[in-house]
Amino acid sequence: MYWLATQEDQAQISYIRRFSPRYWTVNFPRPMMASMVTTGYDSLVIDLVFYRYEDLCGLIWDTVDTIDHPFHQYATNRDYAHSVLSFRWQSVNVKALDILHSPTLTIEGRDQNGLARTWYVRLWNYAVGSNQNAIITLNFDDLAGGYLHPLEADPVYPKDIDRMFISMVPTAFDGTTTGPLPSAVDAQVTISEIKVTGPTSTLKVGDSYVQSHDLRIANGYDDVTSMAPERVVWNMIRLGYSGWINHYVGMSHYYSLSWDGAEGRFIIDTTKEKLNKAAISWHKNFLELANYFGFKVIFSLSYEVFAENIPEIWQQKAHDGAPARTGWVPPSGLIAPTNQAALDYLRDVFLAFGQIIDLVGADHYYQVGEPWWWIDEGGEGVPHIYDDVTTALYTTETTKAVPPRHLLATEIATPDQQDYLNWLRDKLGQSTIWLKDQVKAQHPSANVGLLFFTPQVLHDNAPIAGVVNFPSSYWRWPAFDFLQVEDYDFVLNGEWGKRKAAIDIIDQTLSYPRAETHYFGGFNLLPETLENWRNIIRAVGLGFQDNYAETFVWAYPQIVRDGVIYTNNQEKIMTGFHEVRLPEDISYGASGGPQFMTNVIEMASGHEQRNQEWAQARNVYDVGLGLRSENDLGELIGFFRARAGRAFGFRYKDWLDFKSCAPMEIITATDQSIGAADGVTTTFQLKKTYDSGGNLHRRNISKPVVGTVLIAVDGAPQTTGWQVDVTNGVVIFEVAPLNGAVITAGYEFDVPVRFSDDFLPIILESYQAGQIPSISLIEVRV
Repeated sequence: MYWLATQEDQAQISYIRRFSPRYWTVNFPRPMMASMVTTGYDSLVIDLVFYRYEDLCGLIWDTVDTIDHPFHQYATNRDYAHSVLSFRWQSVNVKALDILHSPTLTIEGRDQNGLARTWYVRLWNYAVGSNQNAIITLNFDDLAGGYLHPLEADPVYPKDIDRMFISMVPTAFDGTTTGPLPSAVDAQVTISEIKVTGPTSTLKVGDSYVQSHDLRIANGYDDVTSMAPERVVWNMIRLGYSGWINHYVGMSHYYSLSWDGAEGRFIIDTTKEKLNKAAISWHKNFLELANYFGFKVIFSLSYEVFAENIPEIWQQKAHDGAPARTGWVPPSGLIAPTNQAALDYLRDVFLAFGQIIDLVGADHYYQVGEPWWWIDEGGEGVPHIYDDVTTALYTTETTKAVPPRHLLATEIATPDQQDYLNWLRDKLGQSTIWLKDQVKAQHPSANVGLLFFTPQVLHDNAPIAGVVNFPSSYWRWPAFDFLQVEDYDFVLNGEWGKRKAAIDIIDQTLSYPRAETHYFGGFNLLPETLENWRNIIRAVGLGFQDNYAETFVWAYPQIVRDGVIYTNNQEKIMTGFHEVRLPEDISYGASGGPQFMTNVIEMASGHEQRNQEWAQARNVYDVGLGLRSENDLGELIGFFRARAGRAFGFRYKDWLDFKSCAPMEIITATDQSIGAADGVTTTFQLKKTYDSGGNLHRRNISKPVVGTVLIAVDGAPQTTGWQVDVTNGVVIFEVAPLNGAVITAGYEFDVPVRFSDDFLPIILESYQAGQIPSISLIEVRV
């Protein structure tokens, strides 16, 4: 079960001090890098990598918390009056406090007249100590911008502040010079001994916890670089996530760069440390916290690199030399699996993360993420398989010329082209196996997995994709320690038939046991498409139903942004339903039927006003009449205990109404109309229509009986091409039926019910004396 929370849903409230280290963030422009980690309840450290004279990083405090999950956001209070903030500032290789362009506190808000204002508070004016190690005290009732005081003092209005940030620039910054520094500069700022006092220094904060559940969480470093790892891990725990974190190290924030004058851009420098200082600091702290709280972290690295920084010679390219570009803004590029220098680099990045893992004392888990030859437009566009390194290697290894180049992945290959595609497929497979073997050579106990994205590979309209990006002979179990499967496009489009078909192909071709396979349930890219979560959570449920070793949701930033609350195994626990049926011997003799809720108001004249509260009836039953023996009674007591009274629903066979046809008739595929096709929709809810004198009452059927469902399209029975989810009564077609076709169904079904009480009032003596107990059941909405 899931829902989308807002800040108003905070069930528990606690308090924090304003300016608590966990809640600061950093922001900076590419190509510079920075990260922030907390080092205590009153301290934090910022690591910076400057590449240009004009690089500037801000340490930010926001009045409005837009980063935390709504359950955990702190309250908005723009009034900073009467508060005093003090801290120790220590810096290395950033502009000193006492000179021009020194660290400055920029405050954005409004003045006493409500007009937008920005104040620039020179920290040195409030410092005691040296220019790189000082105690800074900021009294918001007596705070002023301006360089010289009191000559240029610009008093801050403290009662309407939106945000503030401290600027950090390299020592070479002069406000005029731009462009690359002679070499990259590593810098560090430590802020410690943070103290805040005053009546506006305390903020309410959400302190709700979600019960721990079995859904695992994915994360992406590029999306959380601005935050302290403590904030990320703490939010995960309080949202009920545990066990595993699949951590994508990203495509743009972990590497080291150097200026390439010939290309006029910063590119990855393989001669430098593979991870920059900021990335090392962040990941060490992240892994320490995750390990402390019992998480196993899978480090995921893909063939995808930020386009602005990828070396030209590494790139996959199309028939016309155009480099591969993803749809991200700004875009990323893809390295060619044939490029040994690029593969060496990926190996070295894996091993650099391995050093952090060893340092922390955690277990080694790695993922080779989404390895593929890039084909744009969702897998049926232009294939990028013709870079110079690849084409030259093909001729060297095969002595064949590269055949005529494909313009689109939808083209049918000639025999010569097919040879080239097969060779590309093998090179992709070999590259992934090589990376796995290289990691295991350094870390023999490591577990290395593969991430496989089905929609862009197993593509009906693009045969090339299924060749070059599915090297099954290299990926077949036990080539990797575990396989991870994701099918986001199918899920978001509601193409459940295609999803199942793709999973069937993977199961049959790669043969990974479920115990070594993970499933990723979905990804909601934009906040405007909250409706996607319904399909994502449905896919998560299918992942559990299919017994994957672990089921993940992608990813932390989207879950927090959209306020997603997921609660434990949605079928067995949080929907409170067990897919078991009350013994038929007991239900056969029970009494009951449909119940509506209608408010009736009687007028003095005798007329009535009736208001129908429920559009759908809820059936009510008494199963006491079905008890015929002490064995029946014992069986019912055991069933009642297993359901924990009212806690869990279950299936009930209503002997008066359990078929799509009349109880004594034989089911046919044309018994009930369940919808008219539009040529797009692939899912249809089972329904039963009751007709009395032309008044129709339609009832959703959510619990069909396994093996009883029959389907017809325009009266023609369909034995294949569809499936039914017996937990919710949804029929799923692999291909949408043609527009205008009438979909019909026949089936047996159960009623979802629960016990109406948590107490079973049965006395054996009175039961033996013939007194029939009343044991009520009530239908539940599912």
